[in-house]
Amino acid sequence: MTASPSAAPRILIIRLSALGDVVMASGLIPALRELFPQAHLGWLVEPAAAPLLRHNPRLDEIIVLPRDEWQALWRARRPIALLRSVIAFRGALRARRFDVAIDAQGLFKSALCAWWSGAARRVSLIGREGSRWLMTEQFFPKPDPLKPIGTEYRALARHLGAKAPYRMDLAVGDAASASATATLESHGVRGPYAVLCPYTTRPQKHWFNDRWAALAQQLVADGVTPVLVGGPSDAAQTADITANAPGLVNLVGRLKLDETAALIAGSALLIGVDTGLTHMGSALEIPTVALFGSTRPYLDARTPRTVVMYEARPCSPCRRHPTCDGRYDCMRVFEVDTVLGTARSVMQQAA
Repeated sequence: MTASPSAAPRILIIRLSALGDVVMASGLIPALRELFPQAHLGWLVEPAAAPLLRHNPRLDEIIVLPRDEWQALWRARRPIALLRSVIAFRGALRARRFDVAIDAQGLFKSALCAWWSGAARRVSLIGREGSRWLMTEQFFPKPDPLKPIGTEYRALARHLGAKAPYRMDLAVGDAASASATATLESHGVRGPYAVLCPYTTRPQKHWFNDRWAALAQQLVADGVTPVLVGGPSDAAQTADITANAPGLVNLVGRLKLDETAALIAGSALLIGVDTGLTHMGSALEIPTVALFGSTRPYLDARTPRTVVMYEARPCSPCRRHPTCDGRYDCMRVFEVDTVLGTARSVMQQAA
């Protein structure tokens, strides 16, 4: 994907979800800006992840896939209205006249959006679910034994012609930052604080509540306020941690996603499991400790401020198919003192 520096193609990045992948794929923004400084650069994303891109000045346009509307119409058994909405969205997408569509998700739904765009060049990362039939080009990254964060997106950027080192590009908005600061102050947080990210989609990726509580107590003793974060769906899981961690501030479900990003950006430390919020700590170069077990998205965050704690076991990474009868041995190896020692070390190095 080469052109003169003055070229101004219209480029659409498609990465609809999930939060962590949108964070890791965000490095495509500066990569494409390097190649085409004058390009019109758009990103098609689902509603849940859109706030991560909303404040980025290097994007010209964010297009939100109306997934929630379509699902509501489907549940309401209104197929005609659903079809009209899909056709209208397709028409609006095609009217933008993109020259290139980059499908960084590689699924049928993302490829369908690329095809709807009418772009003459449609590049797919890997291309699953038969999506290759809707694309003009596929890219299969070679395995990288070093497992840097966002491995496949780094390779895609190089495939497109980027030369500069790949860096994630997560921007924090002023209003979101002000809101996060006000929320912290309303909870009496005025000194250094550590963001704790215990929650994600699968229980085998979780650490244990009693250890989170013990870790929070140790952070308080160190003069660092632990702040618990997560989405609204995680709120019901907080009781075991908060009841046993005096001094912990529970903000689970109380912040918007861009406000959570701003909260992370102002923190002294982040400790989390394999979740999008943890990857945001690395993207924002906050001192971060990542606890990986059943999954191992990367081993090297490409920043000295992130330490990945992962101990390979014969059964790991098991991903969606644990064989330990619910013991989650891969996460049990992380003792509180070890995690705390790692956190203190990464904070000291950052300082």
